[in-house]
Amino acid sequence: MAVSTVEKENKAGIQARIRARSILLKQVFGWGYGLAYRFLHTADIHLDSPLRTLALRSSELSELIGLATRRVFIRIIDLCLEEQVDALILAGDLYDGDQTSMKTARFLSEQLRRLDLAGIKTFIIRGNHDALSKITAELVMPDSVRVFGANAEIVQIDRDAGHFPVAIHGISFAKPHAPESLLPRYAVPVPDAVNIGIMHTSLGGAAKHDLYAPCSIADLQGSGFRYWALGHIHKRSVIENASSVVVMPGMPQGRDINEDGAKSVSLVTIRDDRSMHIEERQTSVAQFERLTVDVSDATDWAGMILSVTAQMEALRDGVSADHVVARVEISGSSELTWRIRRDADLLRTELETRGSVIGNLWIDKVVATCVPPTIGISRSGALDELATIIEGEIKGSTDYEREVRAIADELRGQLPPELRDILGTDDVSFQRFLSLSAQNGSADVLARLRGGEGE
Repeated sequence: MAVSTVEKENKAGIQARIRARSILLKQVFGWGYGLAYRFLHTADIHLDSPLRTLALRSSELSELIGLATRRVFIRIIDLCLEEQVDALILAGDLYDGDQTSMKTARFLSEQLRRLDLAGIKTFIIRGNHDALSKITAELVMPDSVRVFGANAEIVQIDRDAGHFPVAIHGISFAKPHAPESLLPRYAVPVPDAVNIGIMHTSLGGAAKHDLYAPCSIADLQGSGFRYWALGHIHKRSVIENASSVVVMPGMPQGRDINEDGAKSVSLVTIRDDRSMHIEERQTSVAQFERLTVDVSDATDWAGMILSVTAQMEALRDGVSADHVVARVEISGSSELTWRIRRDADLLRTELETRGSVIGNLWIDKVVATCVPPTIGISRSGALDELATIIEGEIKGSTDYEREVRAIADELRGQLPPELRDILGTDDVSFQRFLSLSAQNGSADVLARLRGGEGE
């Protein structure tokens, strides 16, 4: 890619300021910034990944944070520039599968060009999702960007005299699946250098993650590499011993309620004595959270709303992300159960309004798991007799289970492929879904009937 004279002059000026600041930091703090090697490590960005569950429930919310992965990537680039790192390491799954839009590619190239102008290098490996991308091979990157191929490669960093040498190792996925370990394919560590390995791997396996390029922590720690920059598992972990650090940074932006909690990247400083300092920097634009509220003590509807609102406010105060997307579960034993279940739409609207007043708190879903206080305690009358029949005779019968499974199978077949996991990803989770649906369904029916008694 051609670079204009003006861009070259801007780049030279930025690099000169970076060198001057590094010297000043070393003189003032004596911390070794002048010789240190600093990089930001992230993975599993899944650019332009659709937020399907939000799109189903709220078009406004989907529109607001549908580009959250792009906004987070811009935030990552900004952080690299603010911290004046030497490099950005992207350990796979920049894309989200069979990506065909060149807009995504252009966005990525434009953002990495910002780093290029600042003299910051970028190292990328392709993960299992990137291997599916049709645009990956067509994308023209700035000269400072190195995309590793399907064979083991080493990049030895050109550093000034007196700086310890750094060697970056990487291998990309050539195909969407990698059933065998990639570790034996990496080159041996470069002698006397700080060796950094980039790998996309499921390690020994993790919940909700298929097995990709499996390897053990012990094997990574015994490889002679000082730092392993991993990707693929969306939950953060840092494992360190005297000779090696293995970091799975997690994803920088959750995409649905199953990816709840704070998301972050790792800012790594290798000091001049080769000791290592790792900082977790939170990045989420929108953070998904589960909020369970026990309404057993609420005596009326207004009191119940105030109780839920107070916990929503506490949740919002405890999250630093721009937006909070909450799934609210109403639990406990309450006389309000029948109304909560009957007026679920009104409750959701009320909580959405409260969330708007609190500020940037969105409701993903309201789930009622509360039960009337009489169920399971004493039973008399027609409704309690009906509850006994439902729980003791109907729900446990073979005919009932067969009928429920047949209905669920028919429903699942009518859903688009990307939504079928809602009913379970295997037979065990499918059966768990059916049991929970039956439990909630019977409680819903009984609560509504019981509520009708008082009307």
